[in-house]
Amino acid sequence: MSKFDYKKIMPRYSAIAILMSLTALAVLAKTLYIMTARHDYWMKVADRVKKDSVRVNPIRGNILSCDGQLMASSLPEFKLFMDFQALHDAKNDSLWDTKVDSICLCLNQIFPEKSASAFRKHLNEGHRKMSRHWAIWPRRVDYNTYSEIRQLPIFRLPKYQSGFHYEEFNARQRPYGSLAGRTVGDMFGAKDTARFGLELSYDSILRGTNGIIHRRKVLNKFLNIMDTPPIDGADIVTTIDVGMQDLAERSVIDELKKINGNVGVAIVMEVATGDVKAIVNMEKCIDGQYREIKNHAVSDLLEPGSVFKTVSIMTALEDGVCDTTKRVDTGGGIWPMYGREMRDHNWRRGGYGSITLPRSLEVSSNIGISRIIDEYYHNDPKRFVNGVYRSGIADNLHIPLVGSSPANIRMPKKNDRGEWVNWSATDLAWMSIGYVTQIPPISTLAFYNAIANNGRMMQPRFVKQVIKNGQVIMDFPPQVVKGRDQIASMKTIRIMQTILEHVVSQGLGKAAGSTSFKVAGKTGTAQISQGAGGYKIGTTNYLLSFAGYFPADAPRYSCIVCIQKSGLPASGGGMSGLVFHHIAEGVMAQDVKLDVRDARDSSSVMVPDVKKGNILAADYVLTHLGISTNRSWSGSWANGNPIWGTAQRHNERTVDLRREKIYGNAHIPDVHGMGARDAVYLIESRGVRVDLVGRGVVVKQSLEPGHRIKKGERCRLILE
Repeated sequence: MSKFDYKKIMPRYSAIAILMSLTALAVLAKTLYIMTARHDYWMKVADRVKKDSVRVNPIRGNILSCDGQLMASSLPEFKLFMDFQALHDAKNDSLWDTKVDSICLCLNQIFPEKSASAFRKHLNEGHRKMSRHWAIWPRRVDYNTYSEIRQLPIFRLPKYQSGFHYEEFNARQRPYGSLAGRTVGDMFGAKDTARFGLELSYDSILRGTNGIIHRRKVLNKFLNIMDTPPIDGADIVTTIDVGMQDLAERSVIDELKKINGNVGVAIVMEVATGDVKAIVNMEKCIDGQYREIKNHAVSDLLEPGSVFKTVSIMTALEDGVCDTTKRVDTGGGIWPMYGREMRDHNWRRGGYGSITLPRSLEVSSNIGISRIIDEYYHNDPKRFVNGVYRSGIADNLHIPLVGSSPANIRMPKKNDRGEWVNWSATDLAWMSIGYVTQIPPISTLAFYNAIANNGRMMQPRFVKQVIKNGQVIMDFPPQVVKGRDQIASMKTIRIMQTILEHVVSQGLGKAAGSTSFKVAGKTGTAQISQGAGGYKIGTTNYLLSFAGYFPADAPRYSCIVCIQKSGLPASGGGMSGLVFHHIAEGVMAQDVKLDVRDARDSSSVMVPDVKKGNILAADYVLTHLGISTNRSWSGSWANGNPIWGTAQRHNERTVDLRREKIYGNAHIPDVHGMGARDAVYLIESRGVRVDLVGRGVVVKQSLEPGHRIKKGERCRLILE
């Protein structure tokens, strides 16, 4: 007989089934209610606990010099905020009232430009408003400053107890300060967008690709869940040489200060490749200091003056209308030209009389050059201008810098009646000596570089490679300007090379020469037009130029120097030529590459004295000299950043190199015992300008080690 009691079990089963059905119906009804009547409320709740499609910025790529040194890099910067509502929810208001005075005093020490009372007033305003995102300081701060603030009372508590939080940004830093600043470029810090220079031209490569995350709130904390990882930007390797750039900038600034110049431009280019090794654009600011404000080297469309005469003579020789035996009468230094007077620079001293074609270029005779060109091209000026275009000086060089512009050289035109519509009788004569044209300095340099390169015009190159994770992903090899494999016959090029060498050795360019190697080039002095006012309105402004190359017998580098100044004296050879001289000698001195092992003396076991400073460089030299170095750190001179420390002679064959911790970027480091190179690098990389007195090692510094850096400070170093 079955033990199952149907009459007892079934009522219980039915009751349970009915109860479960009612529960299911209640859940379904509640679900429908939430989905309809309460839909908006719960969507707002969901928005508070999740964030979708949050952008993740990649790390911007670095800009490197030709030998791999950092010229622009991304470092973290922070904007600091207080969430006073979170502080209130954590019941820490009374703690805030107790510690706010101490916090404000500490903030005043970190940011001296704002008083403690101003900080207190500002923070109390945010506390009164219960702001959830109240800025502690209006600008971004570096990591060292952030770390200091993070250790202040209350701020050191966890985020949800203190309310202290931050936003992190990838900030652009330039280890070499303003060096080549206009060419390297800059960023709009708040917008994280490029402003100008290579930063802007190669922005898509440097920027990388944004990533996407979504955020979910779990246990009162947001967790980041990666949807699409960011792709960091690649690095670009420029052609800029830091040593040459520094040399060129100092040479230009020294001359500008001496002559009270307005603008100074210098470009150094490698002859064989067209690599721009240095580019300087100094402009006098309202405070009397010289800074890079505009890239004059690629954008200034000014009448070049006498440096253009080389183009004129080369055109005449290439067309075969005359040769180097041609003689021209320059009279007493003044010659009438179609109702106007053409003057030579020495017209007050009686002029040059009858001279040959090469001599007219050597002494930069306006009359000589203009009379030769006018004699052969007056009835067909279009032929002359075609020859100028053939030289490549008017080509669009496609410079990868915003604001660059090709030369503007007028082509003569006639109307249907055979009358010139854009040409006057004097235009040819004045064009031949560098007026009636507008040419940027880099186009003039490309032309002179082509003469040095035996007629082959190279495209100016600013970027060599794009690299990522140590691998070359894009290569930009040297290129010849399209159609300019030979701007003139080799015979004409050889003649021009000889004449340009004589300009320096026995002409007006002597100041640019050197006793150590041969220099070739051409001087230029031109009045700058004031627009509708002409050349003579007010104070006369001059463009002083020297363009050439060195060593003349085996050209390696070409260079142009352009200086704009007001009033006399004004001399392209004596002023711009002198800057060229300093740059050329400095470049050649730096370019002498000697193996350090050649300095070994087999008959001696003496260990050289090693200064305090970059011991990574010291280790490299000592190792190649066969001297042992005891060290407790690792690093490679080929790819490492500087390692700072001290050196001490251990015995006759060993030097101890010891690493030392230095102050952060917000404080002045201790540079006692260092050489000028390391000391200047360490201090100026922190934004402080350095004045050097003497030579040797640093024995005194005006800003003491550990001094908190303030904007605009200068540090004086005494060396003995």
